[in-house]
Amino acid sequence: MKKIILYVAASLDQRIAEPDGDLDWLTGFPNPEKTDYGYKDLLGSVDTVVMGGKTYRELLNMDVIWPYQNQHTYVVSHHEWSVKEKISFITENVIERIKMLRIEAGKDIWLVGGGELISILLAADLVDEIQITYIPVILGKGISLFPEQPKESKWELIKSTVYNSDVLKVNYRHHKSI
Repeated sequence: MKKIILYVAASLDQRIAEPDGDLDWLTGFPNPEKTDYGYKDLLGSVDTVVMGGKTYRELLNMDVIWPYQNQHTYVVSHHEWSVKEKISFITENVIERIKMLRIEAGKDIWLVGGGELISILLAADLVDEIQITYIPVILGKGISLFPEQPKESKWELIKSTVYNSDVLKVNYRHHKSI
């Protein structure tokens, strides 16, 4: 069975984006050594990407080449956008559809975000690992990493890495996965 891995950058106050979804605080963070914080390793370990509609919209608004060309992307949203190659939309039965993705053959699944989708999948016990890259910035306001999480869950620290840029990356495994 595929694992669902939440890999996300967060501010020290657990924000993943500005209130309007903007990521300038993250893309503008100095990284003179061009450290990827485990991004390439994660990307190579997954063949599926799951994200919320707001995250998808933000990516479309950024002036970048689609970063998941080698993965199939599933966008969880209330409506569908125009069909694109290797991008599908989940508009209903979200939990059931993601459970079906887990049992397909292949590599693991990357849960990109956003906060609402993360909370839904955590509440359904579908997240197996969490990898958070903490950027040493306090935003004060913004989209919370775990908004209104209605359910307690226990996690085991499996690795932590401190980088020269003062970034801290922590990797956790859900106790149900042990």
